[in-house]
Amino acid sequence: MEDFGYNDFFESKQKEMGLGGFAVARVTAEHRGSYKVKNENGEYSAKITGKQIFDAISREDYPAVGDWVVITDLDGENATIESILPRKTLIKRKHGDKSRNSGKKDTQIIATNIDVAFVVESFGRDFSLNRFERYFTLARDGGVLPVIILNKIDLISEDELNLKLEEIKNRFGEIMVISTNTVNDEGFHELKKYIEKGKTYCFLGSSGVGKSSLINKLLGESIIKTENIGSRNDRGKHATTSREMYFLENGGIVIDNPGIREVGIADSGKGVDNFFDEITLLALGCKFVDCTHIHEPGCQVLDALNSGKLDQDKYSNYINLKKEAEYNDMSLFEKKEKDHNFGKFVKTAKKQLKQRKY
Repeated sequence: MEDFGYNDFFESKQKEMGLGGFAVARVTAEHRGSYKVKNENGEYSAKITGKQIFDAISREDYPAVGDWVVITDLDGENATIESILPRKTLIKRKHGDKSRNSGKKDTQIIATNIDVAFVVESFGRDFSLNRFERYFTLARDGGVLPVIILNKIDLISEDELNLKLEEIKNRFGEIMVISTNTVNDEGFHELKKYIEKGKTYCFLGSSGVGKSSLINKLLGESIIKTENIGSRNDRGKHATTSREMYFLENGGIVIDNPGIREVGIADSGKGVDNFFDEITLLALGCKFVDCTHIHEPGCQVLDALNSGKLDQDKYSNYINLKKEAEYNDMSLFEKKEKDHNFGKFVKTAKKQLKQRKY
């Protein structure tokens, strides 16, 4: 079971739930309400019970790729998922339609029980320090260690690569960076060496950055379908359409994900504050407890920004992420009230400008 990522944490949780005598398996794939689960006895097609569907309050109450689940009714090919063991880590984001009840955007679970999130960006595509920060916030919010993979380094010169690496070091400090190129396997040995037996690694990034190609290299064969980037608009195609777990020869476990266009922050405050710890520490010295770090007197964050101790781009991205997370966390009523007040503000401002004109 250790080969699938099972450890003392999950064993203790299983016993706490009084389910020590039942079989457990790991969710390796999800396809429209049905799941693939796997343990030392084999792989099964599985579904959840009607009671679980009835009791579910949110998407987080359903199984996700990476979960450890208790299974019954084994007949060699099929199984029933009875319950989900508590998760050690969780990567999720806000996206898509809003809930009818709260008006908040739905939460999408990317993967659970992850040890490391490989955040992949490639050159000639969507390289962005701000986008890295969004992914790091999601990872840190869920208790996952982020690692940067700079892919397709063959598209830029060595001097350009060194410049980008310096930018990353100045912005993110000690976060590990692995530079790769699937054309000639440059950096591939370093990536392979980083992956340890029994640990789970999730690949995150936009379409076309090469996540699936990297995993195929790790697997030693082209199991995952890949497609070329569109020549007309330089956009990657969604070759990967669902999340799936793969087991490497060296014992490492990797999860491929569909390309993510919108990296929506799921929870207000916690994930952002965890990653931007430099700003969080500065905020402790602010004059006002509820300081927004935008205009208040006695703001230590603004003082650091004005003195050059705090990077302008990092500060701007922090403020944007905080605003986005807080807005996503509002109820439908709160959002309507905010929009109504803003509308009144615009109307008043226009009226005042008109009066000044005449």
